[in-house]
Amino acid sequence: MDTGNDFVNELRETPASSEIERTLGLRESLAARMKNRWLGYGGLAALVLLALLVLALRGGNDGVRFTTQPARRGELTVTVTATGTLQPTNQVDVSSVISGIVLSVSADFNDTVKVGQELARLETTKLEAQVQLSRAAIDSAEALVKQSQANLAQAESQIARLEHVRELSGGKVPSQADLDTAKAALLSARASVSSNQAAVTQAKATLASQLFDLSKATIVSPINGLVLVRSVEPGQTVAASLQAPVLFTLAEDLTRMELHVSVDEADVGQVSEGQAATFTVDAWPDRHFNAKVQQVRYGAQTIEGVVTYETVLEVDNGEKLLRPGMTATAEITVNHLADALLVPNAALRFQPPAREAGAQGGLLSALLPMRRFGGRPSEPLNPKQARVYVLENGHPKAVPISPGPSDGTWTQVKSGEIQPETELVTDSVAVHK
Repeated sequence: MDTGNDFVNELRETPASSEIERTLGLRESLAARMKNRWLGYGGLAALVLLALLVLALRGGNDGVRFTTQPARRGELTVTVTATGTLQPTNQVDVSSVISGIVLSVSADFNDTVKVGQELARLETTKLEAQVQLSRAAIDSAEALVKQSQANLAQAESQIARLEHVRELSGGKVPSQADLDTAKAALLSARASVSSNQAAVTQAKATLASQLFDLSKATIVSPINGLVLVRSVEPGQTVAASLQAPVLFTLAEDLTRMELHVSVDEADVGQVSEGQAATFTVDAWPDRHFNAKVQQVRYGAQTIEGVVTYETVLEVDNGEKLLRPGMTATAEITVNHLADALLVPNAALRFQPPAREAGAQGGLLSALLPMRRFGGRPSEPLNPKQARVYVLENGHPKAVPISPGPSDGTWTQVKSGEIQPETELVTDSVAVHK
């Protein structure tokens, strides 16, 4: 509360207030105080107006410079990037189906081999001895067959003689017991012949198996190709009882190879058989090799949460510069436009600065201009509708367009009021005058 004002009011209520005010000089003091207060209010308002004027003048001394780039007509190539490794079209692991000691090795790394060419040989002394035993077993079985056939002939002769005697004696001799014994001997002789014949067949099968093993002691090439890996040395013991050991790895015809790449699930819908591709390898960084999509496999591969699909590319390696196992980065051409109206992607990402957006916001916007010129963060483009900006009287004007495919730098314009050589705004910077 203002104590001085209360005191003055109380004096005014008394009959002698006027006289007292004149005596004490209170009336002049109150007027002076009111005058000073209004002067203070006026000065404050003047300072505020002066500050607004200064800000407006400073804002008028700042400008925006726009960077433009023209639309153009030209080719547009849309590619999908994927990485993978080179592999032979046909790679064969050569193993040994029998166990033994390696006697000799006839092929080395990078050797060119033909079908049936000897690669290595195992020691065969034991196998040859087994073959001899099997042949002897066959001879023995065949001798037993002959002996049993002789016994059979004797038993048949004995039966014929007894039946003739029985017929001459009117059934008196021989006795029925003697005749039954002779018949049993005949059946036994026949069974002995069959058994010995089966023994011959078994001995021959054993011999065939051992001859097969003997033939596999010589390891030969199953294809025409190149030796990629040799995993055997003379004197080494090969144990094939549990798992056939890989002795050689052969690649067939390295002039034709395959590039197996992993295509991301977001791009696999654009990739199809027959599409052209190019790739590079670290060994030849300045060379771009041609390839063609041969197969897009349906089986998915998930590595660290990323889903990819294996895609096979056919590669011509006539110069034999490429080798199996090389890491390659491929670009698959999924779309190609020979003559398209193109706009730079920077023009699609551009957003007018806040100062331009508020230029028509009234007196407050003019007196208090925004100081941001970089534009808002880029927003996702509508796949069916987007906008670019052209300069009209020094200010950006929006032009809606329908975008098409993009290669990451340029985007096709399917429709919109854009012509070739139209200057499009791609960036803005603040300029202090």
